[in-house]
Amino acid sequence: MTRLIYAACAATLLAAPASAQTYPDHPIHLVVVFAAGGPSDIIARVVSAAMSEKLGQPIIVENRGGAGGVVGTEMVAKAAPDGYTLALSSAGALSISPSLQKMPYRSTVDLKPISLVARVPEVMVVAATSPAKNMAEFIAMAKAKKGGLNFATSGIGGMPHLAAEQLKAAAKIEMTHVPFPGTAPATTDILGGRSDMEFSDIPGVLGNVQAGSLRALGIGSPERFAGLPDVPTMAEQGLPGVKAVNWYGIVAPAATPAPIVAKLNDAIAYAAHDPKTVENLKAQGVVLDGGSPEAFSAHIQSEEKVWGEVVRAANIKLD
Repeated sequence: MTRLIYAACAATLLAAPASAQTYPDHPIHLVVVFAAGGPSDIIARVVSAAMSEKLGQPIIVENRGGAGGVVGTEMVAKAAPDGYTLALSSAGALSISPSLQKMPYRSTVDLKPISLVARVPEVMVVAATSPAKNMAEFIAMAKAKKGGLNFATSGIGGMPHLAAEQLKAAAKIEMTHVPFPGTAPATTDILGGRSDMEFSDIPGVLGNVQAGSLRALGIGSPERFAGLPDVPTMAEQGLPGVKAVNWYGIVAPAATPAPIVAKLNDAIAYAAHDPKTVENLKAQGVVLDGGSPEAFSAHIQSEEKVWGEVVRAANIKLD
C-alpha cells in the first residue's frame, strides 16, 4: 500500500511539470469582470491579441459583470488552477471592494496575481449642453443648487465613484450618486441630461468627448492626457486631493503552477512592449505596465489601504 501511495504521489509530481511544459495546448478564457463595451473590455481585447501571438493559442474574451467586478473575479478564483481560466480584474474588485463588503475571495490569497496590465486615468465629463464650461463653473453650479446635482457612475465602490467622492470632499460640494451596471449606461444617462456629471476611465468616454457630445473638465492623473491636451488635471485646478487612476491586472486561481504563471507573465510583458499594442491603447489614454507577479501583489495590497481610507471617509455603503 505504501508503495502505491508513493507511486501515486510521484505520478502527480511528474504530471504537473509536464502539463506546465506543454502549456498552453488549447484556447485560454479571459474573463472580463465588467460588461462589454467598457474600458476593461477594450483593454482585454487589445492586450489578449498580443498575448495570443506570444502563447500560440487563441484567447477567448468573456464578459462576466456584476457587483463591481466581484462576480467575475470570484468565478475565476474558484476555477481549475490550470492556466486556462483567467480574469482581467480591476482596482474595484481587487482593492476597493474589501472595504465595502464581506468578500467571497481574498485578492492575494485565493487568487494568483499574474501582472498589472494597465493604468487608466479618470476623466470628469459633463454633457456638451451643460452650463459648466470648466471645473470652477461646475463647482459654482453645484454649490448654487445645494445638493441638486446628480453624478452617474459605473457602479457603487468603483474608481469612478471614489473619484467623485474625492471631488465632493475637495470642493466641498454635495451631489447625489446614481450608479449603473457599467460605463456605457452611465454615459447614456449623462448624454440624456438626466445626470450632471460622471467620472470615467478615459477610453469609456473619449469618443464622445472627441465627437463633441461630452465636455471633459478635468483629468485625475498627475499629468495631462496627450489625446486631450487642453483638459487640465485636477491638481492644476486647485484640487490636488482628486487623484484617481484606475488600473487593471490579470489574475488566476491561487494554485496555478509557477511555470504557467511565468509563461503568462511573459506574455503580458510581451503585450506591454509590443509597439502596435502600446500605440493602440496609448491613443485611448491607457498606459501599459507588465510588471512581475510580486510587484502586482504588493500593488493590490497598497491600493487596498489607500482606497479603504476614501471609502471610510465617504461612508460608502453597498445597497
